[in-house]
Amino acid sequence: MPLNTSPLTTTTHNTPHNDTKIGAPHMSYVANTPAQRDEMLAACGVDSLDALFTCIPEELRPKSFNLPSGRSEFEVQRYFEDVAARNYANLTTFIGGGIYDHFIPAAVSAITGRSEFYTAYTPYQPELSQGTLQAIYEYQSDICRLTDMEVSNASLYDGGTALCEACQMALAATRRSRIVMDSGINPVYRTMVYTYTANLSIDFKEVAVTHGQSDRARIIETLDENTAAVILQNPNFFGVIDDHSDIVDYCHAHGILVIQSVYPIAMSVLKTPGEIGVDIVTGEGQSLGIPLGFGGPYLGFMATTKKLVRKMPGRLVGRTVDRNGKESFVLTMQAREQHIRRDKATSNICTNEALCALRAHVYMSLLGPEGLKEVAQLCLAKTQYAKQRFAQIPGVEVMESSPTFNEFTVRLPIDAMDLVNKLIERKIAAGLPLGRFYPGMDTYLLVAVTEKRTKHEIGILAEAVEDVLQQEVC
Repeated sequence: MPLNTSPLTTTTHNTPHNDTKIGAPHMSYVANTPAQRDEMLAACGVDSLDALFTCIPEELRPKSFNLPSGRSEFEVQRYFEDVAARNYANLTTFIGGGIYDHFIPAAVSAITGRSEFYTAYTPYQPELSQGTLQAIYEYQSDICRLTDMEVSNASLYDGGTALCEACQMALAATRRSRIVMDSGINPVYRTMVYTYTANLSIDFKEVAVTHGQSDRARIIETLDENTAAVILQNPNFFGVIDDHSDIVDYCHAHGILVIQSVYPIAMSVLKTPGEIGVDIVTGEGQSLGIPLGFGGPYLGFMATTKKLVRKMPGRLVGRTVDRNGKESFVLTMQAREQHIRRDKATSNICTNEALCALRAHVYMSLLGPEGLKEVAQLCLAKTQYAKQRFAQIPGVEVMESSPTFNEFTVRLPIDAMDLVNKLIERKIAAGLPLGRFYPGMDTYLLVAVTEKRTKHEIGILAEAVEDVLQQEVC
């Protein structure tokens, strides 16, 4: 923007559209004068805008630059409110699949919304960022306690990318090239892993689940001397709880690492990864005080053993004392290309997730161990009630071959997507159709129940499902 142009003003050009030297009549976002535009075109060696874009095939060029005039702030706000009103608001959601509708105490936003937290960025000068570093340290401590692991890092995008980083970590630690992956892992995460590692010459082997659980025999058959790691998930994508202790023991006996993706709320009542000897733990931290969003921002977490700490990506904050004996926090390890030689870096992660990590820390601190356990127990109890209600619906089969946490799978007599679409009209998000992820499972629906869902809401869901099925089947 020219120095003599106010940022609060714009310049209107009313030149006819066929004048290619200046362009169509529009309200300029960058307020260049006609003379300035001609000067820039001359510097590029062309005499018109059309000539500037000759490298773009004509069928791919914009049909018109005739943009509408600018609107006032009030008009823009009213326009987007009208657009937003077309969305389905106040849905009662039973959708899970990795992202969950948990209750977030108001204090979480009140605390993390303070300016000293909300505006903090990556601590490149850590000695000046003691508050930020302490918050990260406390978050890491929370994750270690929750997973029963020895060390945790900070600054992973989400659960999927955390799993991708764990794969590369295992490959670097073992110097092997094969990874065996359970098909019960979130299919979004699996897709991300394949995409993220597409050019790394990794030999991936995927093993299908049996009756909702990891197939021990097939996993063992797939392992060989070149296997770096086995990836598991607990609870898995179908909501099934599984004790992977036997798989961990077998893998360790053959020098193979075990990566486990976990649901943090469930860790307060299930066997922890550290308890069964898992080497690397990852997961999505959204359920720890981060609101639902269209893909984020969310929070990937990772924890591991001291033995593997130097292969762990991201940053790790430690606590020490300065020369005056005063407690201080420091960036103990920074395995990012911005901090060490690029060929030594374990990851190119550079976005600061400290604010999301702070929300998770505040949430866990407010609830405490007993509060987290209570949330998990409420999820378990309400899910069992929902399963009972679904089992009473004619034509619906609840898949109960294995224990579940707060999600369960049902088989319907109709396409699950059709049911979901019909219930959306009743302001109920009934669940996640599994056909979009698993071929041949078009009639299967994944239903999630959190502590927020009431007995009344679960009853309304069951009645709505039964009503739709009666109409469809009849």
